[in-house]
Amino acid sequence: SAENMAHSYSHLFNLPITMFRFFTVYGPWGRPDMALFKFTKAILSGKKIDVYNYGDMSRDFTYIDYLVAGMRLLVDAVPSTDRQGTESLSKIDNISPVAPFRVVNIGNSKPEKITDYIKALAQVPSELFGLAIVTADGDILTAGDVDYTFSIQSCSKVFTLCLAMQQSSADTVINKVNVEPTGEAFNSVIALEQGDGRAGNPLVNAGAIATVSLLEAESAADRWQQISDCYNRFAGEDLDFLEDVYISESADNYRNRGIAHILYNSKHLYSDPLEATDVYTMQCSVGVTAKQLAVMASVLANGGVNPITGERCIDEADVPKVLAVMTMAGFYDGSGVWALNAGLPAKTGVGGGIFAVVPGEMAIVGFAPPLDDFGNSVRAQRAIQYIAEALELNIFQARN
Repeated sequence: SAENMAHSYSHLFNLPITMFRFFTVYGPWGRPDMALFKFTKAILSGKKIDVYNYGDMSRDFTYIDYLVAGMRLLVDAVPSTDRQGTESLSKIDNISPVAPFRVVNIGNSKPEKITDYIKALAQVPSELFGLAIVTADGDILTAGDVDYTFSIQSCSKVFTLCLAMQQSSADTVINKVNVEPTGEAFNSVIALEQGDGRAGNPLVNAGAIATVSLLEAESAADRWQQISDCYNRFAGEDLDFLEDVYISESADNYRNRGIAHILYNSKHLYSDPLEATDVYTMQCSVGVTAKQLAVMASVLANGGVNPITGERCIDEADVPKVLAVMTMAGFYDGSGVWALNAGLPAKTGVGGGIFAVVPGEMAIVGFAPPLDDFGNSVRAQRAIQYIAEALELNIFQARN
């Protein structure tokens, strides 16, 4: 009825009007009664999932940033008061033949069956839980599922940052990528528009893609090989590559490709956009165990030297700068709360892993797949925070 009324006024008074239709919008602050949160909560608690019509339903899920970006783009696409003057924005654009009136559907344009959505959520073995500590002296302490291989995901961003600093210097990273918290989601497009065109910091998706593009490489294969070799040095062994994760994420990484092109357009991406995005997707698809990730993180606890192999992986002078970035942006827009509660530089990944660094002493890794609304492992957070409190590891706390 609202659309019909608006169309009537547009026709009668020649008013340019654009109507928006939204479809199942979700985001970090989504309503708790939405399917995304209801289903996940039920799975984690072992309860029955309530579905309607025997699950024979589909939903077109739309992330909030897509919605905002779409509306911003349409601000200048005003329907012309000249009946013949309004051009179609797409094949499905609904333009009135008798008025300067347009209806735009803003959605993912890919309806997902509710039953398929539930199956995808349930594939994660939520009972897994592992803890690993590697000290600056090379001692390894473990408990639980520390040998289960999971995708490193965004934890990888820290180690590519280390590589970029080694190649180009910390100042180059600061000038070309920036190191400020964005206050937005890790894959935000809005954060790019609100700043000076740079990515924000190396630990959000835009910054991680920009950091990959900074590497001095002759080809995509060379760029990837440099990253892979770097990760293996940090781990002290060759890490797995999870090809199934890479294929899955490559098939649906349109948002990251868009971010890369925005950066390239503003001259803040330093290689081909699709190459940078693809190599970034590859680095997120590296497989690690909690024990391996703890060894990698222990390099930062030990001044840049792998305490197991004795190999230097990053200059000692750059380590505090990496830890500073982790403190400000390692938990994205939840970094302030984490610093307040745990007081340790840390980085999270949606693969379920979190690593925290106690400078000069140890690295702590928690791994557990169930995530909170920000994409951070719930149990890993609590476990690391508990250890930090029990051992008085908070870097902001005076030592006795």
